[in-house]
Amino acid sequence: MNYWLFKSEPDTWSWDAQVAKGDVGEEWNGVRNYQARNNMRAMKIGDRGFFYHSNIGKEVVGIVEVCRESAPDSTTEDPRWDCVWIRAIKPLTRHITLDEAKVTPGLEQMVLVNNTRLSVQPVSPAEWEIICLMGGVEPY
Repeated sequence: MNYWLFKSEPDTWSWDAQVAKGDVGEEWNGVRNYQARNNMRAMKIGDRGFFYHSNIGKEVVGIVEVCRESAPDSTTEDPRWDCVWIRAIKPLTRHITLDEAKVTPGLEQMVLVNNTRLSVQPVSPAEWEIICLMGGVEPY
């Protein structure tokens, strides 16, 4: 299993909106960055990810799971853009802010800490465990 982080502006697509989609999940569309697209192309069903509220809050708020592998993005006819589908698994008991992540030992190399603009990014197994434990959930 691989781990990821999905960033969304909560006034555009929030954790609550993701949860409301239930087990069907939602297409993670609209990504127009090659590195983020390539990250989605590498994802497999069952991979886990953090759901991160960007701009407002700047915090990890929940855990999602990839429920459909990369396929053409339905919001464009441009064949360069793909996306996965994700579904909400559980909220973090305690949200983890970007400021907190920046000062937490073991997260110094985390992409979120060093490249806050990348909308879909990898998370190492060690980083996954640290954030989960800080957030009050089992890292499974």
